[in-house]
Amino acid sequence: MEAAKIVATLTAAVGDIGLAEDLAAEALVDALTQWPERGVPRNPGAWLTTVAKRKAVDHWRRRDTLDAKYAVLARDLETVTDQAWDPDRIDDDVLRLIFMAAHPSLPRESQIALTLRLVGGLTTEEIAAAFLVPKATVAQRITRAKKSLAGVPFEIPDRSDHPQRLSAVLSVIYLVFNEGYSASSGQRWIRDGLCSEALRLGRVLAALLPGEAEVAGLLALMEFQSSRLRARTEADGTPILLEDQDRGRWDRAAIGRGVEALRRASETLQRNGIGWGWYTLQAALAECHAVAPTAADTDWTRIVSLYDALRRLAPSPVVDLNRAVAIAMADPATGPAEALRLIDDIRGLDGSYLVPSVRGELLSRMGRPGDAAGEFDRAAALAENEAERKVLADKARRARAG
Repeated sequence: MEAAKIVATLTAAVGDIGLAEDLAAEALVDALTQWPERGVPRNPGAWLTTVAKRKAVDHWRRRDTLDAKYAVLARDLETVTDQAWDPDRIDDDVLRLIFMAAHPSLPRESQIALTLRLVGGLTTEEIAAAFLVPKATVAQRITRAKKSLAGVPFEIPDRSDHPQRLSAVLSVIYLVFNEGYSASSGQRWIRDGLCSEALRLGRVLAALLPGEAEVAGLLALMEFQSSRLRARTEADGTPILLEDQDRGRWDRAAIGRGVEALRRASETLQRNGIGWGWYTLQAALAECHAVAPTAADTDWTRIVSLYDALRRLAPSPVVDLNRAVAIAMADPATGPAEALRLIDDIRGLDGSYLVPSVRGELLSRMGRPGDAAGEFDRAAALAENEAERKVLADKARRARAG
C-alpha cells in the first residue's frame, strides 16, 4: 500500500530510481525477517524508509563515496520520525515519480510500464495482461527504462514540458484504475487499493493542473466508475452486472464530484475552442450510466453518439465492441441482430474473452440460448480472472437451462 511513496521518497534521497526500488526491496526483506519476532512497528512505512536509507549509506560506504550525498542522507535520517510519515498526506513525491517515469527519452510503452510497476504496484504479469504482450517484453521494458533514467533529476518538469509528458501520465493513471476496477487476472474482480491510488493521483494532478481539460475528464471518469464499486460484487466477490446493480448503493457524493469535474472540463474546452478528448468522452459515457435512476432510464441513444465520437477520435476494436452493445440496448427489437453483425466484422480482439461474452449476451436476447451457451463457454475458457470465469460459466449453465 505504501510502496509507491517509499520508492518515491528514496528516489528523492538517492537520485537513482533503480537503486531506490532495490533498497525498498531489501528493507522489506528485513521486515519479513524481523517483524514476526519483534512485532510490526507502529508506523511500518517510516520503518521501511529509514531502514532503506541506512542501506543506502552502507551502499555508498562500500563504494567509497562518502560525499555530500552521505551527509545529506545522514541529516535526513535524523529527522525521520513516526510523526513525519503520513501515507495519506498529499505531497509531490509520487507525482514526481510519475513524471520521471514519463520522461520523453523513454518510449511510450516503457513510460507506462515503469510507472505501473513503481507507482501502481502492479506485477509484471498484470502489466503484460494490460498491454496484451508477453511478460518477458514488459520485464525488458522496465529494466531498460530504469537504466535510461539513471542520473535523471527527481523533479516535476517545467510547465512548458507538461504537454509531452501529460499524455503518458494520464495513461498510467487510467490503466492503474482499470486494473483495480476489473482485475485482469487472479481471484478478485476488484482491487480497491489500485482504484483508490489512481483516484488519489488523479485528484493531485487535477489540483496541480486545473486548466487541463483531459485531466479533469479522467478524474470525472474515475469518480463515476468508483461510485459503483460497492454495488459491483456480492458479499463473496461474485460480480454483479451493471443492469442488475442496486443503484441505492451507488456513492452519490462520488457521482456529484464526477459531474462537477466533467463540467469543469467542458467549460475549459469551450473556452479554448477545443473538441472533447479521449477521457472527457469516456467520462460523458460514464455519466450517462451514473445519473440514470434505473437501467431502463439509461440514454442509450446518447451513448451510441458518444461512441461514434470516440471512433472518430481514436478508433479501436474495443470501442467498436462497446458501440455494438450500445446499439443493441438502444433498440431491443432489432438492435441485438444489428450488433451481432457489427461484432462479426471486428478485428483485433482474437484471444480475448470479450467478443464471445458479448456474443453470448446478444444471442440470449435474440432467443437463441443454445448458441449463447456455447459463446459463454468459449468466453469462460479465455477469461483469466477467476471471478469473471465463474460468472461466464454460470451464464452458460443458465442459458442451457433456458
